[in-house]
Amino acid sequence: MRDLNNAFDSSALSSLPIFPLPNCVLLPGGLLPLHVFEPRYRELTKDCLETHHLMGVARLRPGFESAYYGRPPVYERFGVGKIICSEELPDGRFALLLRGVARVEIARELPTDRAYRTVEARLLDDASCDQVEIKNCQRRLIKLCDRLAEVIDQGGPQLRDLVRSCDSPGECADAVAAALIMDADARQELLEACDPMVRLQRTLGHVSHLLCELAPCTETVN
Repeated sequence: MRDLNNAFDSSALSSLPIFPLPNCVLLPGGLLPLHVFEPRYRELTKDCLETHHLMGVARLRPGFESAYYGRPPVYERFGVGKIICSEELPDGRFALLLRGVARVEIARELPTDRAYRTVEARLLDDASCDQVEIKNCQRRLIKLCDRLAEVIDQGGPQLRDLVRSCDSPGECADAVAAALIMDADARQELLEACDPMVRLQRTLGHVSHLLCELAPCTETVN
């Protein structure tokens, strides 16, 4: 696999290729392996690799099946993934690994002569919040993840490292949620939340629930 870990180019958002997928939500900081086999998405992959290495991973809305090969509706807010590893297989398929680098929303879908869809996207910035409160919330998340790391069968050291690896509380919430929350609806809600305190609180609740499932407790974990 080739390492393609270069910087995020925000100018790509003016004409961003999108890869619509059912029940797939890419959060910032998360990793997504992709097996690309459809001709239109092979074309998308080649174009991305020749340019900025970025694509939008847009979750398909329910009922997409009848229009799958056209332009089925997608959620307007989605994650941008950067190709960090790529391997072209002998038959033309691709094995990719994406890292989530941003949350965006569609400004408009663009006309295109390519087989895949492109959009003009707007970057979604985090809302401002009380720094003392959010730092306290981040410390609680670190503490809970440390406790969860002690009771899970594998990945404990990685979880401890992950929760400490982020520069901001919002990034911390995203990284932990990307690793631990699998439900597509819950992930979509977190993706759409521009308030980092909301993301931290929801991620705290999820980690608390996991901890109580694995190490039964009689009161709220915090």
